[in-house]
Amino acid sequence: MDPAFVIAGRIAREFILPFSGQPLLDHPGGNVLYAAGGLSVWEKEIGLLARIGEDYPRLWLKDWEARGMDIRGIRILPQGVDLRSFIAYDEKFEVSRGAPVSQFARRKLPFPKSLLGYQAPPETVVLQPKAGAKARKSAGVPDPLAPLPVEIPRDYLEARAVHLCPLDFTSHNHLAHVFKSALVNTITLDPSPEYMNPSFYKDLRVLLSGLAAFLPSEENLRALFWGETHDLWEMAAALGDYGCEIIVVKRGARGQMVYDVPGKHKWEVPAYSSRMADPTGAGDAFCGGFLAGYRKAYDPLQGALYGNVSASLKVEGSGAFYPLDVLPGLAEARLHALKDLVRKV
Repeated sequence: MDPAFVIAGRIAREFILPFSGQPLLDHPGGNVLYAAGGLSVWEKEIGLLARIGEDYPRLWLKDWEARGMDIRGIRILPQGVDLRSFIAYDEKFEVSRGAPVSQFARRKLPFPKSLLGYQAPPETVVLQPKAGAKARKSAGVPDPLAPLPVEIPRDYLEARAVHLCPLDFTSHNHLAHVFKSALVNTITLDPSPEYMNPSFYKDLRVLLSGLAAFLPSEENLRALFWGETHDLWEMAAALGDYGCEIIVVKRGARGQMVYDVPGKHKWEVPAYSSRMADPTGAGDAFCGGFLAGYRKAYDPLQGALYGNVSASLKVEGSGAFYPLDVLPGLAEARLHALKDLVRKV
């Protein structure tokens, strides 16, 4: 069966140390899977678009197929690729700084051999306007692990809806262009922090034009408008002028701000109060849930409510597909409760 939904982004092998509880060691992850998990709470028929190395565990791919996902869009490169990702959290559920060895030692846990030689990626730095040239150079380089347009299965171009997870600017631009040209009428995009800075502001016009929804985090949105304004609604309206129908500002524990561009409607949606265990991938899960909710009736608020519930389920446990293992009916119950908490601005 051809996928009705397509999620494009990156896949990883994750090592997660929560502040308390059991660690997650060498487990499938990456923004594609977290978004797919959030979408799967509500919908099936999902195609995955990503790249992995030949050393990536095939059993994991078979598990995704068993969950009903289409993996034809996953390109297996003819060489091994280091897809390891390590993250540790402190008591406030914020990222705990320090090398993996020290993090395991602090928790009195044996260091896994599978993490030997791991090098953390460089941190993303919010650059001021004067550093724009440096920002453009780094963010404009295509990620070799980003899916290529030529690798998209033909029937993926006939999907009802597509979500682009965080990738570099060039890859986002190319993928968005291909899906727009294929007349996919619902495309949502979560920007990468690497290009959410003032030097890329004008370039966003082409990227945002024709999108159904642009879904930045508050931190990334403020970085884009650094030195210009502190008003998040003003920022959303400015981006709406670039031809995107909906701007959703993801605010973590404070929920979301939703701006409907054509009608100039504004809503604030509080985060559903759930038990926090592991926040990894919550933003991606939100985006997956948003895609499902929005496609049901093309209602931006409904999209935010569905995404909010998907994120609330994700943070209660570890792993991209944790939201699929909760009690039946829980998502619908949370959706019903959350509707009464929305505030129209």
